[in-house]
Amino acid sequence: MDFRFTDDQLTLAEGVRDYLAGTHGPEVLRRLDEQGNRDPAIWRGLVDMGLTGLLVPENQGGLGMGLVEAALIAAECGRAGLAEPLVDTAFVGVPWLVALGQADGLDAVVAGERRIALPHAINPWLADGDGPALTSVDPLRNLAAAPGNAGDDPLLLSLGALMSAAQLVGIADAMLSQAVEYAKVRTQFGQPVGAFQGLKHQLSSCSVAIEFAKPVVWRAASALQDGLDSAPVHISHAKMAATDAAMLTAETAIQVHGAMGYTYEVDLHFWMKRAWVLAGAWGSRAYHYARVDEAVLGGALPIGPEHTFA
Repeated sequence: MDFRFTDDQLTLAEGVRDYLAGTHGPEVLRRLDEQGNRDPAIWRGLVDMGLTGLLVPENQGGLGMGLVEAALIAAECGRAGLAEPLVDTAFVGVPWLVALGQADGLDAVVAGERRIALPHAINPWLADGDGPALTSVDPLRNLAAAPGNAGDDPLLLSLGALMSAAQLVGIADAMLSQAVEYAKVRTQFGQPVGAFQGLKHQLSSCSVAIEFAKPVVWRAASALQDGLDSAPVHISHAKMAATDAAMLTAETAIQVHGAMGYTYEVDLHFWMKRAWVLAGAWGSRAYHYARVDEAVLGGALPIGPEHTFA
């Protein structure tokens, strides 16, 4: 089986990365934080790129692509610290409603006129949903209290956890890049701190954790896209790996920035706060660890070389 991305998939992800890099930099995040964290022009740009319709069937005006492409773009949204709820609506809400047979009205999602609330018992809040407003540690997320009768749909949980994991690897990439760049200009004892072997090792450990998490996330997206029975376990594995990589990178990046690492003046805090939020969204690390533990030790997940290399 060929696990490599196609040229079209890579071109799509690179195009989204370039677009977000040019329209959604740290200065935009600061403006949104100070003036209100939603900008209709940013949302319209995402709509015009067709991203709101990425997973909407073609016969309803969408692009009809799959979860692997969505996960790649979710990672780019994490890398850019995207404030708009594109991932929640287009990559979690849309496939959930399609699977439920509730595809009516998705043309409004494609047009950018509808955002989908995601009620689930594991989350006491809704992203950009109606209801009493809640405060988030991430200033660029709009949260509202979820209804008390929110269900526990397993597909919605899988989609939410998968796309959170995808965003986390993009966030980790961004934090690592910021730490590396700062290590080149911050000096101690007359030389850049990036020249110190101990710091190189810490940053290298972050890079390894991120690169090891990425294929786990892509595997989970492929498993859910293909409808494999083992998909929930792969998604829990992805959520754990991505959370660990993002948290390690956040801690290391803070240390690289020294006493300034936690402050508002450093751009890092936007990505750090998003990592904290997504680490606990759609199931904590402990929750997903328990699911993997039960699948492996409880016998629900086939193990052994005859399955691994089949």
